Amino acid sequence: MGFADRPEPSFGRVALDVGGSTQGSRMAILDAQAPAYWDGWRVGLTLSFTRANRLGYFGQGNNTIYDRDSTDGPGRSYFYRVGRSNRSARFTVQRRVVGPLRVLAGGSLEHTAFRVLPGTNLYQRDSTGPFNDRVARAGVILDTRDLEVDPHRGLFAELLVGSGRGYTRTSSSVRAYVHPLDRLILAGRLGAERITGTAPLAVQQTMETSDGPIVALGGARSLRGYYDARFVGPGKIIGGIEARYGVMWSPRLVELKLFAFYDAGRVFGPGEDLRLTRRGLHSALGGGVSLALLRNTLVLLEAGKGTEPAQVMFASTWSF
Repeated sequence: MGFADRPEPSFGRVALDVGGSTQGSRMAILDAQAPAYWDGWRVGLTLSFTRANRLGYFGQGNNTIYDRDSTDGPGRSYFYRVGRSNRSARFTVQRRVVGPLRVLAGGSLEHTAFRVLPGTNLYQRDSTGPFNDRVARAGVILDTRDLEVDPHRGLFAELLVGSGRGYTRTSSSVRAYVHPLDRLILAGRLGAERITGTAPLAVQQTMETSDGPIVALGGARSLRGYYDARFVGPGKIIGGIEARYGVMWSPRLVELKLFAFYDAGRVFGPGEDLRLTRRGLHSALGGGVSLALLRNTLVLLEAGKGTEPAQVMFASTWSF
């Protein structure tokens, strides 16, 4: 970005991420993003091939129960696990309308398949076949953040509508950042999503954003302190507040921060009205440490605790 004070992390970037685990998970993601290469336009193309070989599966609905004893005994170590493979291609283009207001259009092709793991597990009860999806989406975005990777102040709001095979997904969220003291940043978010029609499991396990789908509800990007995809349903609400304090403070050069957070959310089953409510909310408290370097590098180590075992997470982006 040269010496210009702009919110985008770069004019453009192409990245190839490849990884694997000893438990059979693997990924290859080719991501090309041009947020400022052409004035007023943002273009993104992502090709991904992933296999989560031990993804959590706890059933569907807001009141599913996690019982650690269910994993004890021969053939039960994968009781709350399922294998999930995904291949997708996603294209998005955004156009600035006026000031911080943008419109979005895009589409994706996706293939998802689940694999029953050895032994006794919950997924055997709800087993589904492979799912091929094609999605067209559109949306409106209002973005006044001073920096996209590590904002100190500003507002981000989006409304997205996507149409897939047999379902329609409507997603909205608002994130706000204030900087009341020199080293203190306060952040908050509220998001909701409603899926109508026949939504397969693969669709219910994610929540749509303009940056791409996130695993929800549960995990580092939605409800910290719970396993990934801990609660699954066609309707979702998520909220949270966070306080970030700089202990090493050279703004936009090196920022080492300690932070604390509170997350809460729930899912709604088929036929339930999506609404803001305190009833049935799952919540978690936690905190961590983050390191921001220059304008576009961020790493976090955080831990959260809800009503189930505590989760420790490593990430390269804020939860919100």
